Amino acid sequence: SLSLSLSQEIIDYRMLRCKRRVNDVLGTIDFSTSDGNCAFRTCAEEKNHVIFQMGTADPERALQVAKLVEADVAGIDVNMGCPKGFSVRGGMGAALLTQPERATKILSTLVQGVTKPITCKIRLLNTLEDTIDLVKRLEATGISAIAVHGRRRGQRSTEPVNMEFLQKVAKVTKIPFIANGGSERFKSIEDIEKFRREIGASSVMVARAAEWNPSVFRKEGVLPNLTVARDFLKIAVRYNLIHANTKYCLAGLLKSDLVSPHGKRLLAAGTHEEFCDIYGLSDHYHEVEDMLIRREDELGISRFGIPLDVSEPSAKRACYSAQAEETEDGTLEMHVNFVVRDYRRRPSPKTVLNEWAIKQKVSLAEYTTIQRGRDKSFKSTLTFENKRYSSSFWEKNKRCAEQAAAIVCLKVLNITDARWKDQPQTAQPSSPELP
Repeated sequence: SLSLSLSQEIIDYRMLRCKRRVNDVLGTIDFSTSDGNCAFRTCAEEKNHVIFQMGTADPERALQVAKLVEADVAGIDVNMGCPKGFSVRGGMGAALLTQPERATKILSTLVQGVTKPITCKIRLLNTLEDTIDLVKRLEATGISAIAVHGRRRGQRSTEPVNMEFLQKVAKVTKIPFIANGGSERFKSIEDIEKFRREIGASSVMVARAAEWNPSVFRKEGVLPNLTVARDFLKIAVRYNLIHANTKYCLAGLLKSDLVSPHGKRLLAAGTHEEFCDIYGLSDHYHEVEDMLIRREDELGISRFGIPLDVSEPSAKRACYSAQAEETEDGTLEMHVNFVVRDYRRRPSPKTVLNEWAIKQKVSLAEYTTIQRGRDKSFKSTLTFENKRYSSSFWEKNKRCAEQAAAIVCLKVLNITDARWKDQPQTAQPSSPELP
């Protein structure tokens, strides 16, 4: 019964740093930066079902992003209801509720500038009259539908949804009206349909209840959470989801059961391999990994879109200097490079360092990266526990530069990982890189 799905809210500035890339390893369309950081990933199977949800405060930026993604999505939605600080401080989300001129300008620019349907989501204002007035102004821009969350900006999800306001706004809205905010009521598709009928809405937008168990939309009935978790995890591995996002979704399926032995194992895990072990999918994980590695070798690129090989002969294998040296500014530096293929079957240095920091209950490392002008190579400095770590090796992209800095930190602090069965060999440094 699920017809359309929205992406997470993605900020316009982030998307404008990305390019559309065909990822032949994963069979996806990636919108990613030059160092392989992917902001939005989709595929042909969901092209007619996924709506790109944007956080924006500027009509021109919004239009640039919409043009970037419109060929690969079913529609584009502007989030005008998010109450979170990062969104509101940037003039996005719920901040637009009190800036109707800007909100209408963004929507009208999108409607006139792209071919796909444009929608938006808002929250209730303090009065019914103000809410209806805003809806009519947004409706007049030519958008295809509007979603209204049944709570005001300052209300939490534990407070009851305002059914009366939703009913009255739906009654006067001429375009499709999407009701939102009833997740606590939804245990089945029948509950969702009842909510829709009571409000008089065209359809219902479901967020939290879908995170608790996405099979809530099944006409045949809800599936056990364990079944859903296993099915989701197979997709996560196949399409190389960010491990932290996968963990967040699995935790959502467990909900209050995170204190159980199973939940504690999940909270302690950090990689797809560990998640699959918990859910009895180890064989499936290794089967998919083998398939992806074969694809990487055939195509000569990683699943992040980064070439597996680089041009310098010295970078064909992992290289370590014997000891760290302290620079004039107090940074501990080693001659280290990061080789992508060395970590395809094991967690990356950054992942290991982050997991160690979490277990030690200390702040995560922070990275500062610079780019050298003459050859566009990168060097990163990592700050961890008030000390700085860096590699003297200039990498081809930001991602590898950060990983190299993480290797230095791990080596200096003597942090290792049981999953690293074959550590890269220590070697004498090659010719020093020019500063």
